[in-house]
Amino acid sequence: MNSIQNNSTVSIHYRLTLEDGTLVEDSHGEEPLVFSMGDETLSAGMEALLLGKKIGDKVNGSIPPELGYGYPEEENIHIFPAEDFPDHIQPEAGQVIAFDGSDDEEIYGTVVDINDYQVKVDFSHPLAGRSLVFDAEVVDIITPQES
Repeated sequence: MNSIQNNSTVSIHYRLTLEDGTLVEDSHGEEPLVFSMGDETLSAGMEALLLGKKIGDKVNGSIPPELGYGYPEEENIHIFPAEDFPDHIQPEAGQVIAFDGSDDEEIYGTVVDINDYQVKVDFSHPLAGRSLVFDAEVVDIITPQES
């Protein structure tokens, strides 16, 4: 039976929570997540838990920030004039807001601080600096044939 390797395409059902149990994502009740190992769909820590597993295997593990989404970085923090936000968006600390990025791609930033004049937004990954709990079940493995 195939096991997950670095070149495998994998299908999993998963649940990702913060250490306090707060749900981040859950694929149950939806189609399984399909990805290729190493394509950065999952963090290095999540992939490490899956490596070597077979169809039907379950994994559960804690992912520290350095193996998850890293730590917030100062250069990812930007300050915007409060008046630049449209009336229908009332920024609040902790809120994640979509911004227009290059190539018409949305980028997400977390409001870190706000006052009457400016809004401080961190564009680090919203889960940066957080330890996570990853539970997954391997649904399918597609390992490329050797040529």
